[in-house]
Amino acid sequence: MIPWRRHHRGIEILLVTSARKKRWIIPKGVIEPGMGARASARKEALEEAGVDGIVSDERIGEYFYRKWNGNCRVQVFGMQVTDVHEHWDEEKVRKRRWVGLQQSQELVDTRDLKLLLRRFERMINSLLD
Repeated sequence: MIPWRRHHRGIEILLVTSARKKRWIIPKGVIEPGMGARASARKEALEEAGVDGIVSDERIGEYFYRKWNGNCRVQVFGMQVTDVHEHWDEEKVRKRRWVGLQQSQELVDTRDLKLLLRRFERMINSLLD
């Protein structure tokens, strides 16, 4: 999920730290049984980042990362944030930070995630023009 908001400085992305290595990432998780990818992504954004909002109908894309001795596929949606909770499920494990579009691409270290954030930047800019 790429949580985003309009701010007087422009579009901002909410990044969170990973639970173990404390790298900047986007909220993500497995598709929950009985839930679709969009609903699961929304649930993960609430748990990992303490935000809720309007999830895009279309995926921005996907990327893969290593976990549990295998490759995990992450389907990425955008979410315009409407609610930011002061306290959330994983606040003791993760930090969160609002950053500009360019800075988000600099802070994440996964190549595929950088590419998705660039794609999102192009998509959101074309929608808001």
